[in-house]
Amino acid sequence: MTWNRRKFLGAATGALSAPAVLAEGSGKPRVVVIGGGAGGATAARYIAKDSDGAIDVTLVEPSQVYFSCFFSNLYIGGLKSIDEIGHTYGALAAKYGINVIHDWAVAVDRVGKNVTLAGGQVLPYDKLILSPGIDFVEGSVQGWDLSAQNKMPHAYEAGSQSQLLRAQIENMPQGGVFAMVAPPNPYRCPPGPYERISMVAHVLTTTNPTAKIIIADPKPKFSKMALFEDGWATYYPGMIDWIGEDFGGGDVSVDPDQMTLVIDGEELAVDICNVIPAMKAGRIAEIAGVTDGRWAPVNSADMSSKTDPDVYVLGDASQQGDMPKSGFSANSQAKVCANAVRGALTGSRMFPPRYANTCWSLIAVNDGVKVGATYEATEEKIARVDGFISQVGEDVTLRKTTYEESENWYAAITGDMFR
Repeated sequence: MTWNRRKFLGAATGALSAPAVLAEGSGKPRVVVIGGGAGGATAARYIAKDSDGAIDVTLVEPSQVYFSCFFSNLYIGGLKSIDEIGHTYGALAAKYGINVIHDWAVAVDRVGKNVTLAGGQVLPYDKLILSPGIDFVEGSVQGWDLSAQNKMPHAYEAGSQSQLLRAQIENMPQGGVFAMVAPPNPYRCPPGPYERISMVAHVLTTTNPTAKIIIADPKPKFSKMALFEDGWATYYPGMIDWIGEDFGGGDVSVDPDQMTLVIDGEELAVDICNVIPAMKAGRIAEIAGVTDGRWAPVNSADMSSKTDPDVYVLGDASQQGDMPKSGFSANSQAKVCANAVRGALTGSRMFPPRYANTCWSLIAVNDGVKVGATYEATEEKIARVDGFISQVGEDVTLRKTTYEESENWYAAITGDMFR
């Protein structure tokens, strides 16, 4: 049979709309969600809310407070407090009856359909949703591993690492050097490292104007490159040096004890080194056996694993096609997944999958830029349909409006996740 997109999506929707047959004696269908970020919290909330108690939902998340990676750069830049990017799970339990367990998932039995927690509890499931975010690839930056994160922080999982990096910046000696080792593709939040550089430069321009910033980057280009470089030249002239792949940015090693950075054989003494290593799916996805290489391949129609139709993988951990690894993407994917899971377990109405993403970045106070797109599910992947990006030379009013959009989005997405 030749499959076109209409047949593919129609078959997928039809297959998911019939309620699943539950294990004998199981009572209400059970969904376990591992990971309480933009993907997991959204999926848990929508399944519980829209099923009106017909599905038993358990959310497993080790942290009692979720600090969003998106907007954490604004904290590092002194424009947000740590409390403004921190969110708790009380409303998910109180308003929607979600069983929130603060523990680590350490094992997944896909045959027996249960999850084991570090504390020993075993959670049976009919559908399992994995949204564990990222882990780091050990050895991807020579000389650095997780044992060095308190000397050379990554700050790519927000919270204490963000606080550490901000404290280092505040205490950097006058005229000192801030270095970043940028990650290779693909990685969480493609504009994130470069927004961070903007926010570090924003702080240093006021507190340490003779300081220098060096970026060692293994890539020949990066997201919104022209916009960032134009902004850096405008607001932080002479402060930031970007060393890309063609100039040795991919040949890098570090020494956390000596606080040195070697780029293409040249050793530099630095005062701060923000190492952002290569990334992979959060460890539980690998434990569950749904990864292929660094990421977990999924079906574009519903985010189900290509290994197991009763397991779904959302957000950063998934290998889904053209969508970037971002909070907006994870939230969009979670809504598609929640609708599919609810339909599979209760026979409720299914809707065609719709995906979208926007990534905002702040270059300077009130100077925001954005990039985004809409996507569709095809047989092969989630495919980009159309997109947009801010332009160099936009007027200050438009840039301020773009920044205000990002603030409104942040309030909306965190509400969608936690309220």
